[in-house]
Amino acid sequence: MTRRGLISDDSLMPDHPADTADQPEDVATLRAALLAAEARIAALEQIIHSLKRNRFGQSAERIDAAQLALTLGQDPPPPPANDPSAISAPASRRTQPRQRNRGALPAHLERVEHVLDLADKGCPCCGRQMHRIGEDRTERLDVVPAQLRVRVTIRPSYACRGCTDGVHQRRAPDHAIPGGLPTEALLAHVLMAKYGDGLPLYRQAAMLSRQGIVLDRSTLCDWVAKACWWLRPLHALILAHIMRQGRVFADDTPLPTLERGRRRTRIGRLWAYAVDDRPWQGGTLPAVAYIYSSNRRAEHPGAHLAAFRGVLQVDGYDGFKALQRDRDDGEVVLAFCWAHLRRRFFDIHAATQSPIAAEALLRIAALYAIEAGIRGSAAEQRLAVRQAQSAPLVAELEVWLHAQLNRLSRGSNLAEAIRYGLRHWQGLSEFLSDGRLEMDTNTVEREIRPVAVTRKAALFAGSEGGGENWAIAATLIRTAILNGVDPQAWLTDVLEQMVSGKVSSRSLAALLPWAWRDAKRAELAA
Repeated sequence: MTRRGLISDDSLMPDHPADTADQPEDVATLRAALLAAEARIAALEQIIHSLKRNRFGQSAERIDAAQLALTLGQDPPPPPANDPSAISAPASRRTQPRQRNRGALPAHLERVEHVLDLADKGCPCCGRQMHRIGEDRTERLDVVPAQLRVRVTIRPSYACRGCTDGVHQRRAPDHAIPGGLPTEALLAHVLMAKYGDGLPLYRQAAMLSRQGIVLDRSTLCDWVAKACWWLRPLHALILAHIMRQGRVFADDTPLPTLERGRRRTRIGRLWAYAVDDRPWQGGTLPAVAYIYSSNRRAEHPGAHLAAFRGVLQVDGYDGFKALQRDRDDGEVVLAFCWAHLRRRFFDIHAATQSPIAAEALLRIAALYAIEAGIRGSAAEQRLAVRQAQSAPLVAELEVWLHAQLNRLSRGSNLAEAIRYGLRHWQGLSEFLSDGRLEMDTNTVEREIRPVAVTRKAALFAGSEGGGENWAIAATLIRTAILNGVDPQAWLTDVLEQMVSGKVSSRSLAALLPWAWRDAKRAELAA
């Protein structure tokens, strides 16, 4: 870009005395204006590139560490001693053979045998009867399309011909929706299809219509609301289970919500709180809970986490920082996310091929390679490795970031990314002092991804009540999956037990996914 694009030549001519007050005084001012314009142009180009990548590019943030090092003129980074394949192999290539299940289909599936026998068992040579000496068995996976059926409940009526005591028959069973069509199994199916498999209700209505069941989408919405009313106490129990832990992951995601009477949507939020101690062999049962709110004000996480004490692993959202500032007890510690810092450098490098961003990515990749080697180890071992290997790299990275910041324009995107990291450095370094912590918030972000898939298909929640139902159903389904429980079978059994009155408020804990799973295993073992 030339200086003519910034200031016209005519404006510098001495025959314009009326404009002299608005003209630059010296070359330094012109140079500053040029640098500011170039920084502004670079920032706008970065925004355009990010929008194009979000719209058309791949979402994965994969890098080839060896290729980045060669681009910078460095030697490829050596593989860490505890994980030889962490950096040396390109992340975009398959490093393991494809998994195949042929010949090892699950034993619990029904086997339907089809015998292909000889029509004539006489020997083609001598004509004598041949004897069976063996067989070949081939298993293939088959499917029977889902079929609707009608459950008919018959209650015979009895009366005594010699008495006038009236008619006797068994009491009608209670239903989740009194007088409604669906059984508890169908309600569980609808919930699982939408909030577990991302199938919006209008598509489910179309599928039902192909089997002759014509239902309006509003009817399915009513079914969801009634089912979630029954399941609300379990949502509260799962949330309480999470808040009792000392380490919680937190994040939020947009949930467009239809405004009643205005025919437009506003951006509500789903707040996600998760616990998962499996990376360090902890004993806490994994769970995730979602809470809906109509906006993103800081008061919402403050209310959700009012009773929480411990380490909160989060991104840089100011609402979580306010939670720490506003608490007088000082018992909430924020551990920030390295993936969010890495993403900033990745976006800049993808748009500009900046060598500084590339080196930052290499340094962060070295930390992640160490983490890959200790994933699944005990907390004590993780802490020892981090102190010995990760802590020096983090200290060097902080010094290097300060040095690079002094070389960059304050208004550049790269400088802003570095300042973001340095502002959050204390929280980014928390994982070095506790082997139970993770480097990032990917644990909760993985649980937000299914919500995003459903949101993309359904477009929005129909109301604030719909957003709350979304939070309840997603909480139960995702927590069941985290604990290795079939969500549809579990929800069916839970609804049947709750509707029948077999469960009291004191025994609700027995219906939580992990307790239900253990009870079923005990029944099978008996």
